[in-house]
Amino acid sequence: MNTGAHVLVVEDERNVGETLAERLQGAGYRVTLAPSAARARLAWRAQAPQLTLLDVGLPDGNGFELAGELRAAVPQSAIIFLTAHGNPEERVRGLELGADDYLTKPFHFRELLLRIHNCLKRAQELVELPGEMRGVVRIGRARVDFERFSAEVAGVSHALTHKECAVLRLLASRAGKAVSRDEILDKAWSADEFPTSRTVDNFIVRLRKLVEPDADEPRVIRSIRGVGYLLTEVIRE
Repeated sequence: MNTGAHVLVVEDERNVGETLAERLQGAGYRVTLAPSAARARLAWRAQAPQLTLLDVGLPDGNGFELAGELRAAVPQSAIIFLTAHGNPEERVRGLELGADDYLTKPFHFRELLLRIHNCLKRAQELVELPGEMRGVVRIGRARVDFERFSAEVAGVSHALTHKECAVLRLLASRAGKAVSRDEILDKAWSADEFPTSRTVDNFIVRLRKLVEPDADEPRVIRSIRGVGYLLTEVIRE
């Protein structure tokens, strides 16, 4: 699991943050510690992290809102939310914001290492695209760049989360064929994230807002009753 990847730890509890940073460095990661949202912004502007451990409760902001800023600034960074609360609604919100994982305190360090390893592995798989998915492809009204985690619509660029890229790439790789919700869950989420079919549906709603000329009358990403979804066409530019 020793990858040498750069991990940004955003944690306002000094003892927790310093302990995490020390142990992650001992595991071979390069670590930047930020005790606040303001320090986190400075950190990712100085050097983009490959993964961010983000505390939900910060003294100068909300971790969920900060995640949105991070996604826009560094879309390639994987995100694991850390929280002292096991509230299922918070977990769902975190996953829908595009978090790669969500861990409740207290946790075993070995479990954290495993989740970091899995998140970085999935992120790397998104970067290692097959030839037909490299460059810019047109999906509906959007020009999608999977390598840059972005979609351009009417001249406006939108950052895509790792999960959005994973779902859209899977559908694009099977253009013209139905893909089941179970397969989408299997490819884009890990079992310990506790995703559901509803999670997939929520992501499809968001993707349709990007690619469909009319999201209320979807023709680009079609629903296949009792199965899942079908992407009608992908055009490579």
